[in-house]
Amino acid sequence: MADLSKDTKELLNLFSTSGNIVLISHINPDGDAIGSQLALYHFLRSKDRNVSMITPNYLQEFLKWMTGAELIEIFIRDRKNCRMLIEQADLIVLLDFNHANRLGEAEELVKVSRAKKVLIDHHLDPEDFTDIAITDTTKCSTAELVHEIICSMNGDEVFSGKPYAEAIYVGIITDTGNFEHGAYSARTFRIVADLLDSGLEKEKILDSVYNNYSADRLRLQGFALNSRMVVLPEFKTAYISLSREDLKAHNHVKGDTEGFVNMPLSIKGVVFSVMFIEKDGFIKISLRSKGHFPTNEFATLYFAGGGHLNASGGEYYDTLENTVNYFLKVLKENTWRFDDVE
Repeated sequence: MADLSKDTKELLNLFSTSGNIVLISHINPDGDAIGSQLALYHFLRSKDRNVSMITPNYLQEFLKWMTGAELIEIFIRDRKNCRMLIEQADLIVLLDFNHANRLGEAEELVKVSRAKKVLIDHHLDPEDFTDIAITDTTKCSTAELVHEIICSMNGDEVFSGKPYAEAIYVGIITDTGNFEHGAYSARTFRIVADLLDSGLEKEKILDSVYNNYSADRLRLQGFALNSRMVVLPEFKTAYISLSREDLKAHNHVKGDTEGFVNMPLSIKGVVFSVMFIEKDGFIKISLRSKGHFPTNEFATLYFAGGGHLNASGGEYYDTLENTVNYFLKVLKENTWRFDDVE
């Protein structure tokens, strides 16, 4: 758990003495990555700091409306400029990931940079690749942790500003599935209450994040549930598998499958849900659960991944069929994990 009093002092010094600050989020950035990045950006700009933002690849459509999102440099779109920003940085702040390989093509540039490096994150088992690591796994999102840090640096006062409030709120709701899973706490809701008191337009944000899908996306969702979902009541488990052909047939674009893995958890008796998506050369795996079933342990043991108790991810380098068969095999070997789960 982060020692915010100590961390705040160090960060304040770094922010005040660094001429060029670069904020970097992870590859395939989600709402928490972009939310925490934008929130910190808005705070630093209010202090007249020279700050830039980079993400390894493109933002999903449902995040592009956020104030400041258009200022985020995309590494794979403008490698020359992003390389220059990293090379000239005095301070690099890495947000919402804890392994260097999540930097994509920017990994080696960041590693060899002589800039001071700070990690702010809420995931388990961080890799040691920064000078300072501010991590707290009790937080539901990196955005929540960023908010606590900024409040501490702001004299325990909630930092004001609509763009900031929207960024923190987006980070919180996307990493908790709008409070359906994750490590949210009473403190989380107090933060949300403060954001609402500041004038946050909750309905507008929910509409922008969750109600802006295409008709093709809804058809893909129906297809996934009707034709590609398998329920295994004896294991309190359900899974969905989508091939590249399935995605192509429904004009899939990045972000269309967001949230699909959570849907089987609404089935009575299902506590473990897994989604398999065929990529180029590997299978992307998303795992969700209810109660105390440890998706992070399952992801780490069998799919070279990890995450949180109820939300994790991993990969498997084989065909979709072989991956599903492997999953069924290890699932049967772990029936004891379901004994105390309701």
